[in-house]
Amino acid sequence: MNGKPLERPGPGLLILAIIIVLAAVRGSFASEIHEEDIARWKHEAANVTIIRDDWGIAHVYGKTDADAVFGAEYAQAEDDFNRVETNYINAMGRLAETEGESRIYQDLRMKLFIDPDALKKQYTESPEWLQKLMNAFADGLNFYLYKHPEVKPRVIQRFEPWMALSFTEGSIGGDIERVNLKQLAAFYGKTPAPQTARAFDRESVNDDNDDDMAEPTGSNGMAIAPSNTADHHALLLINPHTSFFFRSELQMVSEEGLDAYGAATWGQFFIYQGFNPRIGWMHTSSGVDAVDEYLETVTKKDNRYYYEYGKEERPLIVRQITVPYKTDHGMAQKTFTAYWTHHGPIIREENGKWISIRLMQKPIEALSQSFLRTKATDYKSYRKTMEFKANSSNNTIFADADGNIAYFHGNFIPRRSTRFDFTRPVDGGNPETEWQGFLSIDETPHLLNPRSGWLYNSNNWPWSAAGPSSPRKKDYPAYVETGGESARGLHAIKVLENKKDFTLDSLIAAAYDSYLTWFDKPLPALIRAWDQSPSSAPLKQKLSEQIAALHTWDHRWSVNSVPTSLAIFWAEDMQHRVRADAKKAGISVEDYIAGKAAPETLLQALGAASDKLQASFGAWKTPWGNINRFQRLNDDIVPKFNDAAPSIPVGFTSSAWGSLASFGAHAYPGTKKWYGDSGNSFVAVVEFGERVRAKAVTAGGESGHPKSRHFDDEGLRYSKGDLRDVYFYRSQLQGHTEREYHPGS
Repeated sequence: MNGKPLERPGPGLLILAIIIVLAAVRGSFASEIHEEDIARWKHEAANVTIIRDDWGIAHVYGKTDADAVFGAEYAQAEDDFNRVETNYINAMGRLAETEGESRIYQDLRMKLFIDPDALKKQYTESPEWLQKLMNAFADGLNFYLYKHPEVKPRVIQRFEPWMALSFTEGSIGGDIERVNLKQLAAFYGKTPAPQTARAFDRESVNDDNDDDMAEPTGSNGMAIAPSNTADHHALLLINPHTSFFFRSELQMVSEEGLDAYGAATWGQFFIYQGFNPRIGWMHTSSGVDAVDEYLETVTKKDNRYYYEYGKEERPLIVRQITVPYKTDHGMAQKTFTAYWTHHGPIIREENGKWISIRLMQKPIEALSQSFLRTKATDYKSYRKTMEFKANSSNNTIFADADGNIAYFHGNFIPRRSTRFDFTRPVDGGNPETEWQGFLSIDETPHLLNPRSGWLYNSNNWPWSAAGPSSPRKKDYPAYVETGGESARGLHAIKVLENKKDFTLDSLIAAAYDSYLTWFDKPLPALIRAWDQSPSSAPLKQKLSEQIAALHTWDHRWSVNSVPTSLAIFWAEDMQHRVRADAKKAGISVEDYIAGKAAPETLLQALGAASDKLQASFGAWKTPWGNINRFQRLNDDIVPKFNDAAPSIPVGFTSSAWGSLASFGAHAYPGTKKWYGDSGNSFVAVVEFGERVRAKAVTAGGESGHPKSRHFDDEGLRYSKGDLRDVYFYRSQLQGHTEREYHPGS
């Protein structure tokens, strides 16, 4: 350089340079944008105001419901576009296009049920009000991409309105994930499906995990009647247990009667679990049998396949499904010849029979129900939305400002002949195994204002949902509920019964009650085994201190508790030792440990647990909080953890041990500490008085951007169950507003 100052380009050159850069980075998306698109987006954006509160949570205000949808999608994309896009990539069976060959059979599974051409047709057949919302859904996301050219979608370069019909429930995959990938691959690919890390919602059902110690799925919901509260207002606990960072927290408000707050699954345009000024709703995973498999007798004639049905031979429906996938050398594709009977797609072969599956496929009704329930104003109007019968995988806990509390069982329940066991594949050739319509709400387990003054569901059966006021199992067909009681269910009863003065704060305390009910029966068996062991036994002396610690333990978790660490390490070891025997005996693992496990086995497991704690943490006397940690390092959908990086101690445990507050944690490759990746993800308590009052907390923070202060600003609160006030009314945002803007500004 010659020492002469560099000349700064004038504003005209800067603008030209910016235009050139924007044109280059927008790429294919820009080529699809038309002037009318931009004009429409800007018009919609002008009708929307987004207020970010001091926790980064978006409160979206629009003139119409469609405006609120537009703004909600834009706000979610701002917070975590990757999760928004990934949900739709998964829903449409396009993961292999970005993640490669390992996802081929996951995509095939989705494509057996999700057909873009069919969804496009259903979009045109949707009611006008729903089309407007789907249009706004696509516009909000596309406007975000237009305004943020630096964001590079992995697969979906442009969102289309019909895509909303591919993902109509709040849980990823839902019923479709009941199809086992290994068996699907064995049938269609004749090779095992590659195993990959699970990236999606642990609340949904998936039987591909062969780990006997897989984290229990589901959620907690509790409703308290005015008769059992200090201020005589109904209370509601909203406590989904999902993979962390699975939903955003936001509010959607319009001048057409929409005013809903809560958890929305990334990319969906409705509040999945939440409340409005008059009602609140909490979904828990249901044990209802709403999915059936059929044994199909298939023969091949003249190069065509036929299946038996009654006295007929019907031709199988045949369709080619192509799954594109990414390779190191570009895109490739694999084409499958897929088969259907009138029941549904063929998903595997068993003992010479082909197996078809039938499940709920009502995207218009499901999306309608999901949105319209957020605008219900009382029990009657909420119940009316249930008449869509398009919620196949959820029970619902309900409360309202009139003082009503209610329990709804899963409301898509096919009526079947009780002559058959539909928990197993039934004869598809027998017309008597066909569905015979659907059960009405009155025909399903249902509660309205039980005499107990409380009700709950923790993904257990409904027969204990309100104590003595619960539905009775004998009044319903077996397929209505396939689950059982759980340690968490017993715990819920313990904190709800015989209490008449609930407040918001005491409901929070109940939700985080530290008792671990699972240990009530197994632990005495361990102590008894030590007591009865001869003094000469090698383990007698070695385990004396451990037994003393467990003998005086109150079965409550805390970050400072050594017995919690020892008990959980022992219980995990015991489950691995006796699970197979318990299954053969037809009883639960805890009952087997309590009544059938050999005393020597009980003591050996305690010795192994002590040794493991010693090896990993330097002493078996390790406080639980030194092991059980919350950490958020980045926004990867499949998280990574590092013992050398900062983390936060967490007291509550896996729900497997009966903890209502759930923290599914384990060690990862390269770590000794256990890090949570599922469980409590969003927690809210709501009081319905003249004005609604609520508190909430979310795992980590609202933003998916590590550089944002809202990436982990709730981590410490989350670990302690320290819920913050919810700013539900616009007036409450005064003094708590971080930013107010129109989308795109």
